[in-house]
Amino acid sequence: MSTRDRAIRAAVELLGTEGAHALTHRRVDDRAGLPAGSTSNHFRTRAALVDGAADGIVGPELRGLEAAVHPADAAELVEQLAALVEQLTGPMRVATTARHVLFLEATHDARVRERLSADRPAYVAGVAAVLERLGAAEPRVAAEALAATCEGIILHRIARGDDSDPRPVLAVAVRGALG
Repeated sequence: MSTRDRAIRAAVELLGTEGAHALTHRRVDDRAGLPAGSTSNHFRTRAALVDGAADGIVGPELRGLEAAVHPADAAELVEQLAALVEQLTGPMRVATTARHVLFLEATHDARVRERLSADRPAYVAGVAAVLERLGAAEPRVAAEALAATCEGIILHRIARGDDSDPRPVLAVAVRGALG
């Protein structure tokens, strides 16, 4: 793994386990086991480090979405979305928590807000394509609603430790999305 990739992985881990205050070049170097100054060679500013961390979160999430969601019908979509929620709040929990930490940063940092907003269309487009194949009348609007539902479920799992079955809520959202 490259030094840059090690720094990105460490930045995501720090955000996801210790919060935004822990994201410093020195802490990333320490977490990644890199010589002092290595992270700043790739990410000169904290803003660049935040962007690197965001890339390290978004890339795997989008690949996971593309790989996991190919339903033949509404029932299969519910199952696939539930599995994705389980993945994001289980094995990928630290990265998902890091994404939520960045969401909070975005509330008072316009640059972070713009950075995170730039990724949103890719998530929505992926879901809209699935919904269009399944016959949604308004796939883009339905994708926004379904994405918001999934994000809410994920937030509750991360922040509140809610481990309830997401399928009933997802089933209602999918029925609404498909009309």
